[in-house]
Amino acid sequence: MKLKLIYPRWNKLPGQTTFNLPPHGPVVFAAALPAEVDVTFTDENVQSLDFDEDCDLVAISMMLSTQVKRGWAIADEYRRRGKQVIFGGIAVMLHAEETIEHADSVFLGEAETRMAQVITDWSNGHLQKVYNFMPQQPPVESIGPARRDLYQRELYNHKGVQMVDLFHASRGCRFSCYPCAVSYLGGRSFRPRPLDKAIEELAGIENNRLFVVDNSLAQDKEWEKKLFREMIPLKKKWISHTIEDDPAVLELAARAGAWYVYQAIYDTSDYIKERVRRYHDHGIGVEGTILLGLDNQTEDDIKRLIDFLLGIKLDLAEFTVLTPFPHTKAWDDLARQGRIFDHDWDHYNAGQVVFTPKNMSAERLQELYDFAWETFYQDESQEEKMFHLLYTVVSREMDDGTYRPRNRRLIHKSFGRDV
Repeated sequence: MKLKLIYPRWNKLPGQTTFNLPPHGPVVFAAALPAEVDVTFTDENVQSLDFDEDCDLVAISMMLSTQVKRGWAIADEYRRRGKQVIFGGIAVMLHAEETIEHADSVFLGEAETRMAQVITDWSNGHLQKVYNFMPQQPPVESIGPARRDLYQRELYNHKGVQMVDLFHASRGCRFSCYPCAVSYLGGRSFRPRPLDKAIEELAGIENNRLFVVDNSLAQDKEWEKKLFREMIPLKKKWISHTIEDDPAVLELAARAGAWYVYQAIYDTSDYIKERVRRYHDHGIGVEGTILLGLDNQTEDDIKRLIDFLLGIKLDLAEFTVLTPFPHTKAWDDLARQGRIFDHDWDHYNAGQVVFTPKNMSAERLQELYDFAWETFYQDESQEEKMFHLLYTVVSREMDDGTYRPRNRRLIHKSFGRDV
């Protein structure tokens, strides 16, 4: 049977450098399908969707709340044409009740070991309205290599520079951060993949530059060190979320190819300042992730935080406003207090205020969000700061023999500089 797999487009935030990464969820889902299923894939962020393409079943994979309305519209059109549509992905789990209204079936949970049942049901004309596997995760050993062969790789570049591939070594998260839905989506247990299988997949990825998308690598120090030791011979260069704040771990991460990390900056303490310095001491860049609009923040707090960021030598900064996604503590609290005034999912992009803050108006928080971006990048644009990070990774690739000379021409053409 022929399955059409679709990743809906979403509107990018204005004023920020726009690039598209190859989506991870759809190709992980595709890897869980039975071998006899013939899959074609369209990422609507970089490709046009052809509704006339021959297929037997349509699968729509959605990660972001800002994709759901477009996903529903796509499904409505396919169903009008007589095709059955199944939905899956993170955003579907967050918006299941609404999505059911646009679907023949919704799949909730992780796909490994489950898709053969779904395909058999469809073949027999008994596709269930809901497949809810969220309470139980499949064996972590069942996670196989993602179907990266489905990508049109040449479409994922920024001004000629190839974007990173995405990879995950674990699932679940033992933390339960206030604005985050991960504990609902993937459970509170840290579930590392078997190390040999994770390394085998890493070694098979052609792209030398990766984004390790695990919710946090700082969940089990001994596992983290083992992972980094096994990564060293691969000579990959990678980005990740937080790494354990431990000299031995940071040293191994640097040797394993850590390029830069996303580090939450939540206050102006010496600990945060030293945390950033320790990353830099090991040659690891830092992109600060800064959340604005929490109930304990005043306007003065936000301004002090922005001033602090300018002094700690961040390589990049990403500002977001608190967004109450469904199935988070933030949603529960703000909905109970009647403070959510905008339920248009297109606006749930972490750059648009959809609730009433405690210590200022929604309009003022929006202004401070814009002010934060403008102030941090006033002397050097986001794209220029991104170039510096690119320069560091190219230099390291040259040192260890993994640099591809064709990139030199692309970088020179894209940024007006050479390396």
